[in-house]
Amino acid sequence: MSTQSITIRHLEPADIAQVHALYAEPHAYADTLQLPFQPVAAWDRKLDCSQPGTACLVALRGDEVVGQIGVEVHQSPRRRHVATFGMGVKAAAQGTGVGSALVAAAIELCEKWMNVSRIELEVYTDNAAAIRLYEKHGFTIEGTCRRYAFRNGQYVDVHVMARVAA
Repeated sequence: MSTQSITIRHLEPADIAQVHALYAEPHAYADTLQLPFQPVAAWDRKLDCSQPGTACLVALRGDEVVGQIGVEVHQSPRRRHVATFGMGVKAAAQGTGVGSALVAAAIELCEKWMNVSRIELEVYTDNAAAIRLYEKHGFTIEGTCRRYAFRNGQYVDVHVMARVAA
C-alpha cells in the first residue's frame, strides 16, 4: 500500500465506480450488510447523499479511493441528535490508518457541524479490528443482537456501539 497521506473529502460522482469496486471485495460485503454482485447503478443510488442529514465521505491516497463512510442523521424531532454510519476500507488499505481517518472525519462532521451528540453503529461481533477501531474513537458496546444478519450461509451476531459526546 502506498505511503501517501490520506485525504478525506466528500464523494463525487466520478468516485462511484471505485466505491463499487471497494464493496465488491469479499471482505467488504462479508463485514457489512452489502450483498455481492451489486451493479454500479445500485451504488449510485446508495451513495445519493443529497437528502438532509446525510454525508458521504471518501478516503483517498492520491487518486485512489481506499475507503468510504456514509453518515445519516435521524430526522425524527426526538432523534435529531443521533447519527449512524457505515463504512468500508479496501483490503489492501486496512491497518494503514484509513479507517481511523474516516471515523475521525465522521465524528468531527457530526459533533462540530451537524449538532449530533450520539453516534450509533452496529458491528459484527467477530470483527475484532473494527471493534478496536471504534473503541479507539470513544465508542462503547451497549449490547449484542443475536442472529442479526445472514452472512455466508449462517446467522451472525452484532454489537451495538455508541459514542456520546461529553
